[in-house]
Amino acid sequence: MLSGHRIRQFRGVIFVCAMLLIAKSAFAHAILLESAPAGNSKVSGPNVPIKLRYNVRIDKDRSRLILVSPDGSQQTLVIEKESPVDTLASEAKGLAAGEYRLRWQVLASDGHITRGEVLFSVTK
Repeated sequence: MLSGHRIRQFRGVIFVCAMLLIAKSAFAHAILLESAPAGNSKVSGPNVPIKLRYNVRIDKDRSRLILVSPDGSQQTLVIEKESPVDTLASEAKGLAAGEYRLRWQVLASDGHITRGEVLFSVTK
């Protein structure tokens, strides 16, 4: 039979292991570090380069960029294959003036999917 001291030590070890697992899973998701255009920025059109950089390697083949136009229509942007491993790059062409929403979904190299969006405005 385990003594009270041994049981407390065992519980402490279990607690530390659980905290380490939680911390590891929190850092496993892709986090957007910077975007161009920046969130809530104004850019000139009609062609707008897109660049999203994350904290981890991104699986480009299983990630998506969707541009939502001011009228609500959506267009899937083609992701450039030659960008750095932590970056999604594309170009939105022929944009009219107005507010746009860039929705992104990325698959990090560890298998976690992360989603988000960047709002920006196009001026002429």
